[in-house]
Amino acid sequence: MSPYLLGLRLSGRRVLVVGGGRVAQRRVPALLDAGALVTLVSPSVTPALDDLIAAGRVTWEARPYQVGDCDGAWLVQACTDDRAVNTAIAAEAEAKRVWCVRADDRDASAAWTPAAGKVDEVSVAVTAGGDPRRAAGIRDAVVEALREGTVDARRNRTKPVGVALVGGGPGDPGLITVRGRQLLSQADVVIADRLAPRALLDELSPDVELIDAAKIPYGRYLAQEKINELLVEHARAGKFVVRLKGGDPFVFGRGGEEMLACAQAGIPVLVVPGVTSPVAVPAAAGVPVTHRGVSQEFHVISVHVPPDHPQSTVDWGALARSEGTLVFMMAVERLGKVAERLLRDGRSPETPVMVVQDGTLPTQRAVYANLSTVAERVSAAGIRPPAIVLVGDVVKVGQEVEMVRAERVP
Repeated sequence: MSPYLLGLRLSGRRVLVVGGGRVAQRRVPALLDAGALVTLVSPSVTPALDDLIAAGRVTWEARPYQVGDCDGAWLVQACTDDRAVNTAIAAEAEAKRVWCVRADDRDASAAWTPAAGKVDEVSVAVTAGGDPRRAAGIRDAVVEALREGTVDARRNRTKPVGVALVGGGPGDPGLITVRGRQLLSQADVVIADRLAPRALLDELSPDVELIDAAKIPYGRYLAQEKINELLVEHARAGKFVVRLKGGDPFVFGRGGEEMLACAQAGIPVLVVPGVTSPVAVPAAAGVPVTHRGVSQEFHVISVHVPPDHPQSTVDWGALARSEGTLVFMMAVERLGKVAERLLRDGRSPETPVMVVQDGTLPTQRAVYANLSTVAERVSAAGIRPPAIVLVGDVVKVGQEVEMVRAERVP
């Protein structure tokens, strides 16, 4: 007959686990996460269980099972590798009307441990007729769908409120965080940047209001003050608003300004960090921003205003003297002035430079040069924003990797 599924609230309740092997090692952490008071009976335990015992999270009776161990337990897990012992444990539990899970015999077990997963407040448990492999496969598919928002996550009693500032990553929609994708699937209103992963917007429910907050260089522009007003206006109307940005909200994303505007209006704000492009784009092009023996520091610089501009707060002299990696954002249109200033302040003209356009996207391409030639090379190649400019010897590391790979191709 089909089992009657029930979610046990074990917080503060004694659970007996007999056996200290791999099965117990898998089950004990889940019991602890549920708040159970776990007593472990076994002559020996695995290193992972020993670590939990040393931390005081599990009470260990270092001996074989004996009659009476089930006294006071709300749940028993028979996890030994001895069938006769598991049978005896189950018999005692049955006599004392305590639910017992046998790890060795699903047909003789009074209860089954489901394949379980959790996404936010949603718990998923699958039994699949006691077949653990099939149950785990179904569990994984449901959990993945919940995380990706491909099942309807908006129909719930306790949907999020206020505003979520979500970092969408450098462009590839697969690089948004799991949490970011979950919140996007629950949004009533989405205010999206130009550099946010646009492919994800096609997955939104038709009733989600989508507001284009694109800031196109030298083109259309939605003022930051207006964006702040929209966040507050929709949140006050009781809608859950996701502000979807490229990269990370707090790395040249003006997320701090939006958070402050919401705070001043009494609107709750949740911040979801994103994979930031100054690190991710060079990585996607095969170049690390740090490398042992080459660079133990890197600097991320916005060039929304050029060197020598009155509004610039960049210490260009210090950057030129640094031996670390320099990562420039919003620099393509001012690359000549950037290179000129670094050269004037002492950076070697032979310093390697890599410029990557459309990082992590199918249209990604890179141009390699040195500091004295990069502006000319980029102009000739027709590189346009969005692009990341990487300056430093780490560029050689990426080129070395490519050479090694080429040599290994038959």
